[in-house]
Amino acid sequence: MPRCSKRTRSGAPAAELLPGTTSLEDHHHHKRSRNTSSRRHSKSEDTSFSVKKCLTWFKEYTTVSEPDVLGPEGMEKFCEDLGVDPENVVMLVIAYKMGAKQMGYFTQEEWIKGLTELQCDNVHKLQNKLEYLRSLLNDPYIFKAVYRYSYDFARDKDQRSLDTSTARALLGVLLPRWALRAALGDFLSRERRYRVVNRDQWCNILEFSRTVDAQLTTYDADGAWPVMLDEFVEWLRAERGGDSSMLAS
Repeated sequence: MPRCSKRTRSGAPAAELLPGTTSLEDHHHHKRSRNTSSRRHSKSEDTSFSVKKCLTWFKEYTTVSEPDVLGPEGMEKFCEDLGVDPENVVMLVIAYKMGAKQMGYFTQEEWIKGLTELQCDNVHKLQNKLEYLRSLLNDPYIFKAVYRYSYDFARDKDQRSLDTSTARALLGVLLPRWALRAALGDFLSRERRYRVVNRDQWCNILEFSRTVDAQLTTYDADGAWPVMLDEFVEWLRAERGGDSSMLAS
């Protein structure tokens, strides 16, 4: 402080500190402590989760007529804000985390449930979680859960089964690198008797993709596969002209 500095320059001995007073050095120390505490508090506010902020964020995607439901138009804007294609598999993982019941829609309850678990109350926080959400699919048990969840999520609610066109699209999202995916899609589009895929067939497609190789050498005709997959194997072998070494296109 100015008065203390003047005494020091004149060579006079520094006055003895009275009880309860602090030196300039102590003053700066406390100031630094307050600044550090303020920064920590600010950082805590940045990383903390607020249901109120999360709800305000949700309202950015709803309409006055349907304030409690995020619909297709809102979903499109939500994907744009995230910088993610609607058909990206990470959107399916987000829906799974929310427990969303219908493709293209998030209810307010679903939104709060999923984003509270992820601790995200704004778009930047969720963007920072995208790689984590994608990495969850590396766990075979979580992947299986997401795969099975997608069946009810994607089917029309007035139908008990999944139409084949939607099933083919979902397989493109969930199993893009499966060697026989394109062949199965071709089979389903050609065989008109398969207009829908039932739950058992859907679940077995995943097991088939994990256990049967592209050349079909590991396919067991006596296995408990659904008839649809047995007929797919027969069809594919016929398409390949009996050459089991030929890969699916």
